[in-house]
Amino acid sequence: MKFEKHNYHLVDPSPWPALGTLAVIILAFGAIHYFGTGNPFVSPGDDPNEVVRGSMTPMLIGLALVVLTMIFWWRDVIKESHGGFHNEIVQIGLKYGMVLFIASEVCFFVAFFWAFFDVSLPGQHEWRAAIGGVWPPEGDGYLKPETMHAGGIPLINTIILLSSGATLTWAHHGLRHNNRKQLIIGLIVTLILGFTFTFLQGYEYHEAKFGFTEGIYPSTFYMATGFHGFHVLVGSTFLLVCLIRSIQGHFTADHHVGFEAAAWYWHFVDVVWIFLFTVVYWWGTI
Repeated sequence: MKFEKHNYHLVDPSPWPALGTLAVIILAFGAIHYFGTGNPFVSPGDDPNEVVRGSMTPMLIGLALVVLTMIFWWRDVIKESHGGFHNEIVQIGLKYGMVLFIASEVCFFVAFFWAFFDVSLPGQHEWRAAIGGVWPPEGDGYLKPETMHAGGIPLINTIILLSSGATLTWAHHGLRHNNRKQLIIGLIVTLILGFTFTFLQGYEYHEAKFGFTEGIYPSTFYMATGFHGFHVLVGSTFLLVCLIRSIQGHFTADHHVGFEAAAWYWHFVDVVWIFLFTVVYWWGTI
């Protein structure tokens, strides 16, 4: 009896899903232990209200395992691609997976924007009363922070990040037309712009006049912009891997799912920054 071979790739047994799950569990509980409020870690005679940090070692072990799992898992996916397993049907599945991942990231950032609007819009009477009736808050135990304005570094970073999206599109255009030199140059310029953005944001944090725990405005500001900065670092790493693979000749005009996934992720980071710049830096401080 003859069976027609299907177009889907059934992967070989892999240890990475199980190891990745274990790594995330260790990372999560390690972070809870380290960032705990201190109550489970109070020794006799200590102040119960004092925050006592746990050991950072479990959290670092979990983080290291997560990173190693990602490296080796993605290495296997690249090997599958070179082995001819990523046919047209499989590529469609990979693209759907990336789209769903970006959709989950959208929900992630919606939560931060929701938190910002919840405490800053005039209609939120309970919060308005708690923070003194103004935004950014002052009085009633809250410090009036010197807010980050849209001009200066935030505006420069906006120009940098939008320019990086243009250079990445230019690199993609070169790839689709088998212009490897344009592809590599475009990726290098994009990476330079991305790391410049990260450096300037770090400098902005260093010069900030308020700390993370000094009120609701600093908390929402650092959570939203900080996680975006983390995503810029992740996207830069993603593009760096694509640059290495481009130099090695891994991508072709009709087979470059890895590059497309990195480009989609980077453009998503661009769009999130436009909302952050408009809402947090401009509207949130006027």
